[in-house]
Amino acid sequence: MHGLLKWSRKWWPGLVPLAVLWLLAAWYSTVPMEQDLAASATAAVKSDVLDKTRIGVAGRDATFSADAFSEEGRRSAVTSVESVAGIRLVKDDTRLVAEAKPYVWSAERDVVRVTLGGNAPLPAIKARLLEAARAGLNGVEVVDRMTFARGAPPRFDAAVLLLIDQIARLKEGKIVLSDKSVSLSGMARELGGREAIFAAMRSLPEGFTIASNDIAAPPYVFQANKDPVGVTLTLTGNVPDNAVHAALAAAAQRKFFGEKVVDNLKASIGAPRGFAEAVTRALGALSRLSTGSLVVSDREVKLSGDALYDGAANQIRANLGNELPQGWTAKAEISVKPAAAPVDATVCQQLFTETMAKGKIQFDTASAAISADSAGLLDRLAEIALRCPTASIEVNGHTDSQGDDAANQLLSEKRAQAVVDFMVKAGLPPDRFKATGYGSTQPVSDNDTDEGKAKNRRIDFLVR
Repeated sequence: MHGLLKWSRKWWPGLVPLAVLWLLAAWYSTVPMEQDLAASATAAVKSDVLDKTRIGVAGRDATFSADAFSEEGRRSAVTSVESVAGIRLVKDDTRLVAEAKPYVWSAERDVVRVTLGGNAPLPAIKARLLEAARAGLNGVEVVDRMTFARGAPPRFDAAVLLLIDQIARLKEGKIVLSDKSVSLSGMARELGGREAIFAAMRSLPEGFTIASNDIAAPPYVFQANKDPVGVTLTLTGNVPDNAVHAALAAAAQRKFFGEKVVDNLKASIGAPRGFAEAVTRALGALSRLSTGSLVVSDREVKLSGDALYDGAANQIRANLGNELPQGWTAKAEISVKPAAAPVDATVCQQLFTETMAKGKIQFDTASAAISADSAGLLDRLAEIALRCPTASIEVNGHTDSQGDDAANQLLSEKRAQAVVDFMVKAGLPPDRFKATGYGSTQPVSDNDTDEGKAKNRRIDFLVR
């Protein structure tokens, strides 16, 4: 017995390395088998539409978890794993993606980014929406906050792709789709953008409706800047059509007698009612300034700059709002430029002559009513008269030869007096002026052409 025990103590330690070798062999053979089964199972569900797929294999048993987008898809995926050769048992941990009620999708744009939120029904549709947003927004950052959910209405993707197209037309805002109901809010990026969005909404798939459309148009802006250094009037911004464009450009040419008109206007829809009338009258006020700017935004007129003398500043402040169409508002921030140094009668005459060579006082046809287009020129003439306070000034009126001589004589006198009245209203003493009419007796050109007649219809200033 003692010998048997002694023998047993000699052989059993030799079993230990054999057991270790067996375990290592079993492990090395099992791990590759499990990896192969996991890879085969993963490949088997490639054609199934799933999210968060995880497959683990222990021996020949598999644990399968994933989010499926329909019950049919879930069953198909489980069957695919069960059919993999070598898999003995499948533990099914799959679940259905939650159903959303209502089914909401949204896109929100701010200054720097577009955020897509709400629900998407499938990974492929979500990827398509992101691709469309990035392609249509020209480098604007697109943030994806969409989550998967079941319950999307039919033609969901077609409706959302149309809505993504509209995000590019917004400066800021939000578009929300709730089931088949669309709500829009925000500010269009450009004039005409709001109308383009309205038109696009008519192409929504059948059954989809607009719950609210609160897209606002950007301000309709017209601007004019009078620069005495460059002797220019620069027009920028919007006009409703080519006809109004031409009319405003012509009005600027008439009202600004000494400036070169730089026309950078462009035609855009969305002009407020009374736009052409308001801008024309506001340009008249700007023409009376030495330097200044005009900003017309929707139905608001803002005029700022320096008037040539106190009386002009007071008139512009008092009259600008009253001259605009009903519903328009005006804000005039007018100061008075520093008075120029006084001059003697000789320099005064020279200044009158130079100024009248650049422009002409206009009257209504066969009338002594001074045209509103001449306000800027008259202010310049009043400023000259203010610079020679001791000089007497004779205002002479002339007509062409058309019509009765007596009528022409009377008309020339009335027109000369109308100019004197303007000077007095500007704050100049009436005893410094004398109005004289010469009718058609002192022509400076022939009266046989329209051009010659226009030259003969004139006002002259004689400083004494």
